[in-house]
Amino acid sequence: MNRREIIFRALTDERVLIVITSIAFLWRAIISSDKKITFFESACSGLSLFIIGWGIFAYMCSMSWKPSDWPVTNRIYRGIAISLLVLNVYISIYYGLRWSGLLHVEVSVPKDFIYRDLRYVIFVMYYCIALGSVRYLKGMDEKYKLLIKERPKQHAKSIKEALFRLMTHALTLVVIIAAAISWRMAITIDNNITFWESTLSGISLIIIGWFLFGYLCALSVKVKHKPDLTRVIQHVAFGICAINIYAVFYYGLRWYGLLCTIMGEVEETYVSQPLELIFRDVRFVMLVIFYCTSILLAKYLVTAYEDYTVPVRKE
Repeated sequence: MNRREIIFRALTDERVLIVITSIAFLWRAIISSDKKITFFESACSGLSLFIIGWGIFAYMCSMSWKPSDWPVTNRIYRGIAISLLVLNVYISIYYGLRWSGLLHVEVSVPKDFIYRDLRYVIFVMYYCIALGSVRYLKGMDEKYKLLIKERPKQHAKSIKEALFRLMTHALTLVVIIAAAISWRMAITIDNNITFWESTLSGISLIIIGWFLFGYLCALSVKVKHKPDLTRVIQHVAFGICAINIYAVFYYGLRWYGLLCTIMGEVEETYVSQPLELIFRDVRFVMLVIFYCTSILLAKYLVTAYEDYTVPVRKE
């Protein structure tokens, strides 16, 4: 075993990834203990996310163009890479606004520290999950080969199958993203987001996210006889679960603050600035794009399950 293989095994070992996540949790607990995050502490957090996120993205992109006997793996690599790109861009926008002093409060003054810590840990967790899937994607390339050289076009055999094809079609996903952008532009035109507008935004994300997580969990059960593909599906599902928790936590805090305001229990006197309202729109749209790319990734995983797997026999 050469040095490159040893490094690969170490970086994709689940125990190492758990240690990295634990270090991230301890780091945020330490720097937030005094309820004050300095620029240096924020820079260390941001740079660590940049290095991990863009490093994994670059690796996924390189593997997506690598020749393979099982072409669907290239699409899976590409789907994960696009999902990483979306989150990386979101993180870049966030830290760019934070370091430039244009973003002060996201949820509320007393709860922002908890929210920032959770976001950092969740994104580290997502990156570690994505990195952990690499070992099993490599296993798919090594242990399986293309079964069907050219898949014949087939009509949907049931309403369920037809609905799945419609929902995973690229045009449908583009329409969903366009609708999300239009929705956020419409509700923020008056520089104010009401409780019901926030509720509709949050519930739409929660429904899409948890439905996709449940679908992938069910798919992983169906693919029991293909261990590497099963583990890839599980990693993708766990990654979506992490982002779902992030969305639930954010909207939970937002709704709690808005309800307190409606009931007259004002926790703070801070008034959100226009750019902070725009960043909320950016967050919503980026999460919608992430879920749409994950839906496309789910389509590739289903293709791998249905059409492509057969063990390679060593002669």
